[in-house]
Amino acid sequence: MNILIVEDEQLISDLIYKSLTAANYFCTCAEDGLKAADLLERNQYDLILLDILLPEIDGYELMDYIRPMGIPVIFISAKANVEDRVKGLKLGADDYLTKPFELIELLARVESVLRRNKKIWEEVMIDNLHIDIGSRTVKKSGKEIPLTKKEYELLLLFVQNKNIALFRDTIYERIWGNDYQYESRTVDLHVQRLRKKIGWEDKIKAVYKVGYRLETSE
Repeated sequence: MNILIVEDEQLISDLIYKSLTAANYFCTCAEDGLKAADLLERNQYDLILLDILLPEIDGYELMDYIRPMGIPVIFISAKANVEDRVKGLKLGADDYLTKPFELIELLARVESVLRRNKKIWEEVMIDNLHIDIGSRTVKKSGKEIPLTKKEYELLLLFVQNKNIALFRDTIYERIWGNDYQYESRTVDLHVQRLRKKIGWEDKIKAVYKVGYRLETSE
């Protein structure tokens, strides 16, 4: 699941990011509404966690931009009065969480919204691969393929964005996060190993001056 976190308070953004990635979600962070709009033009997301008081474009304005895309949204805001919660929900948000909040509650609400919108995966069948999300196992023709944590996350990223060209820096940010210095060679090596292990040399294609794309008719 790909989640966009739109939050200008760095501490809160980092806490949400670390909690969700630990729960096996792929996360991207935006510190203002303008950057969030740019990311939404270039990427696909399953859920957006959206603050209201944002620089450049506030959460309410951004919600008008998001609504036609049909992406579920959870507002996360310090604006806790009833009028603000009602306004957020009437604008089309799926849920509204007030600050401060417990991370365990955030995770429960994320799972609930994804389930309501039928975004939760339990298993994926694509071409000749069977991916079991619960056990984090990958099988090909009934035989389990041992993947490292990064290889497994990389495979899910491609499957969740099939037939979409992913920039190398986007791949790096999704898989390695902000704790590492970007290195394109790291992405290339992991993609090469993954393709060889699962036999997808002809499916995960290099895209010139961009990155990689999983090409599939499924």
